[in-house]
Amino acid sequence: MRILYWGTPAYAVPTLTELHNAGHTVVGVVSQPDRRRGRGKQLVPSAVKQEALKLNLPVFTPERIKKDAECQQQLAALGADLSVVVAFGQILPVDVLEQPALGCWNGHGSLLPRWRGAAPIQWSILSGDTETGVGVMAMEEGLDTGPVLLERKLTIGLLDNAFELGGRLSRLTAQLMVDAMPLIEAAGAGSIHDRWQRLGLQPQADESCYARMLSKQDFLIDWNGSALAIHRQVMGLYPGAQTSWDGKRLKLSETEPLIERLRSQLSVEAQELIGRWPTGGHPCGTVLACIQDLGLVVSSSGCPLLIREAQLEGKARSRGQALVQQLAAAEHQRLGQN
Repeated sequence: MRILYWGTPAYAVPTLTELHNAGHTVVGVVSQPDRRRGRGKQLVPSAVKQEALKLNLPVFTPERIKKDAECQQQLAALGADLSVVVAFGQILPVDVLEQPALGCWNGHGSLLPRWRGAAPIQWSILSGDTETGVGVMAMEEGLDTGPVLLERKLTIGLLDNAFELGGRLSRLTAQLMVDAMPLIEAAGAGSIHDRWQRLGLQPQADESCYARMLSKQDFLIDWNGSALAIHRQVMGLYPGAQTSWDGKRLKLSETEPLIERLRSQLSVEAQELIGRWPTGGHPCGTVLACIQDLGLVVSSSGCPLLIREAQLEGKARSRGQALVQQLAAAEHQRLGQN
C-alpha cells in the first residue's frame, strides 16, 4: 500500500522501518521541524527525519500542519492510501484526517482509554500500573479517542524504567502496525462508518486518564514522599528525576525501594538490605548508609530507598562505590538541601 508516515522521536523509527521493509511504498514522511539542541545549539533533525533520509524518502516538516494549507495540498498530491501516525507531536486537522481513502491510523503507547495524551509511558510508571501495551487506533478529531483495531499488552516490572519500557513498546508498535496493514487493506475504502463496521471496530469506553505533558516541577524529588513514590518518579522520568547534593543538581537514574512486600521484585542485593533500618527517626532524605558496590541508602517518609546510580552536575553518571566516592558521601548527610 501507499503510506504517508507521520512521526518524530526515536520511538517512531521502528514502525517506519518495518513498514518500509514489509514492502509498502512510503510516499512521504511528515516530522517536526529541526530543533536546536546541545551546547552549540545546532539544528538537529528528528530521529524519524534522519531515518527517512537514509531510506531516500521525501520529508515534510511543517511547523503547524493545521495552519499550513500549502503543505496539506502537497501531502494530498502524494496519493497515499492511508496515513500512519506514531508520536508525531501535533494534532492533525479534520481535512488531513479525511485525505486518504483508507483512513488515518495511530500507533499509541498505552491500553486505551487509559493514558490518552502526550506522555503515556511515563505516566503508566508514575502511577504504578502493572501492565501497559500498544494499540492501533482509527484516528478521529478527538485526542486518542478513536476505536482500536489491534492491541497487545506488556507487563511493567517494578525495576523497569521509561527508556527500557519505551523500547519494548516501540518495537511492539512496529509489529502491530505491520499486522494491521492487510486488515485495513482488505476492508477497503468507503465511508468511515462502513470501513469501521467491516473491521469490527468498537468505540472506546468513556472513562479515561489524561497523560499530560510533563513539567519541570514533575522532575523534582520530594523526599517527604514514600520510597515507592520516589522510585516510580526516578524510573518513570528516567533519567531526569533530580534532587540536590551539596548545592549541586543530582539526577537519579536507578533506585530500589526497600519494602518487605515488594521483596520478590527487588534485586538479591536489595533484598538483603530490607529491615536493617527502622522507619522514622531521621529527617527525610538523610543518608543512612554508604554501601560498597551498591550505593546510598536514604530515608523517606516510610521505608528507605537504595540509590544505585546517579549523575552529579558536571560529572559522568556513576553507580555503586564510584557514586559514593564521587559524592564524598557519608552517613547523616542529606539530599535535597540547597
